[in-house]
Amino acid sequence: MTEMKEESPKAIFYALAANLGIAVFKFAAATFTQSGSMFAEAIHSTADCGNQLLLLFGLREARKPPSPLHPMGAGREINFYSLLVALLLFFVGGAFSVYEGIHRLFAREPLSHAYVALAVLGVSVVLETLSLMGAVREIRKTHPDKSMWRWFRETRESDLLVVAGEDIAALAGLAIAFVAVLLTMITGNPMFDALGSIGVGLLLMVIAWLVAREVKSMIVGESAGPDVRRAIEAHLLARAEIRSIINMITLQWGRDVVVAVQAEMIDYPSGRAMVDAINIVEADLQATFPQVRWVFFEPDVPRDQRGGASYT
Repeated sequence: MTEMKEESPKAIFYALAANLGIAVFKFAAATFTQSGSMFAEAIHSTADCGNQLLLLFGLREARKPPSPLHPMGAGREINFYSLLVALLLFFVGGAFSVYEGIHRLFAREPLSHAYVALAVLGVSVVLETLSLMGAVREIRKTHPDKSMWRWFRETRESDLLVVAGEDIAALAGLAIAFVAVLLTMITGNPMFDALGSIGVGLLLMVIAWLVAREVKSMIVGESAGPDVRRAIEAHLLARAEIRSIINMITLQWGRDVVVAVQAEMIDYPSGRAMVDAINIVEADLQATFPQVRWVFFEPDVPRDQRGGASYT
């Protein structure tokens, strides 16, 4: 039986708490040290706080019940807010950091009290690591055996995808900023600090593009994850009522799944008996896979057996 965890914003709350604390420390350090890399990191953390609030709002909107206008509910609305977050990460976090770095590359403003910036960056690494660990724990609850890259390509949880992507970008950005500030302190050349800001910005833009690409695919409409799809198909084929599956389509709808099945049934003495059998199959499928909220079942025969008969 394939389990589907309940919608949980725990990873988002971890990230929000971490980024709020980090942003305060970074802005204080950026003001004190006049570090461009630190200022870019502060802007990045502030943008991340706004991103997490957007995701929490998106999760709330996605829980809206079905209505005449949206008969299948608003489950996919979280994908829209996840795309907004990816765009904000690209422009507010990435593009602004590149702009700030280019500005400081020409201005060459001196860096003061670099040790303060290094200390804040070190604390930020610890907090971002804790945030990432929270996201990884949520991922491992349902995908204990998948590599992170495979999960990234196959996941249908856009909110968790964005949080994990942000945390990974943040840790890599902190490493770049730390090296940039350290080199500036050792050499006395503020060029390294400016290059660090540009490096952080470019990194954020690349990760934001990767996240946006995955979320766009979810908005267009993706099938259920490969493991879930295979499990559903195997479950249906094991049913005594079904002779063969002619076609099966799955569609991820937020945290829910839509299943449309065209199957060849065994012989029944009447149409009513077949309808009763189909109802039993549908109920068993939804009991086994709680994430399957809608099932559309069509009994049919393979094309090579249709002959001249007309089927709808």
